[in-house]
Formats: sequence, C-alpha cells, structure tokens
Amino acid sequence: MSKALPSRPRVTKTAKQAFALVVSSYNGKYTSALEKNARAELLAINEKATVQTFEAPGSFEIPLLVKLLAARKKYDAILALGIIVKGQTAHADLIAASITGTLQQIAIDHRVPVIHEVLLVHNEAQARARCIDPKLNRGREAARAAVTAAHAVQSILTN
Repeated sequence: MSKALPSRPRVTKTAKQAFALVVSSYNGKYTSALEKNARAELLAINEKATVQTFEAPGSFEIPLLVKLLAARKKYDAILALGIIVKGQTAHADLIAASITGTLQQIAIDHRVPVIHEVLLVHNEAQARARCIDPKLNRGREAARAAVTAAHAVQSILTN
C-alpha cells in the first residue's frame, strides 16, 4: 500500500466542475467514509464543484450506474467507491476483475475519467486503513485523481 497521497491539484477560480460519486451501500461503514472524504476533498480543491452521490446496493452494481452516468455526458469525472472483502472462495476476485475491466471500458467508450476505488481487501483492518485512516484515505486520493484526470481530458479535447 502506498504511504503517500498525491499532491492536491490546483484549479482556476472560475472552473465549474461536476463529479459523480457512485458508492456501494454494502460495507457502508467503509464506503460512507470513502464518500465523505472524496466529497470533502473535491470541494476543498474546487469550492464551485458540483458533487452528486448515487448509491449502488453492492460493488457489482457500480459499473451499471457508472455507465448510465457516463452516457449523460454531464460529469467531468465519475468516482466508483466500494469495498470487497475477500472470503474463502474466488467470488470476491471474480467480482473485482469484472468491475475493473468494465470501469476501464466505460471510461474509454465515453471519454470520461472513471476513478476506480472499488477496493479488494483481505480483512476489515485493511478496509479501515484505506477508508477511515485520516492520513492516507483512498477517498481523498480518488478525488485528487479525478480532478487531475478531468483536467487532462479537458485539455486534450479542447486543444
């Protein structure tokens, strides 16, 4: 696990950005912390940003909601936030692999950054370290990646 957050990106004072957070309600103790930290960081980076949250019942349902939101072409970036805790079977690995490939394909097809923070962890201690820890929080990291990626895409598409 990385021990350092990427630096906070800068935005112009007039930048109006829109972000969608697609958050799994399953493992809500952790996913709500990801959502809270991502939202706070997006607004700390750009107080004029619009941030909307959409709830998925579980991580497996996140890609469908992300695809529907990407098709609307309303958001500068979409953040997918979930936690998958590994069990005794391969089920978690199969779900995680499916989500990863699908989210990447949505980003490519719709030309919108999709930030993948559907975390596959071995136990609750790992989930707590990545979602609740104030020093290295993956929600905050996702927000910084979303802003940076949105700027890069916008720059490429407008030049």
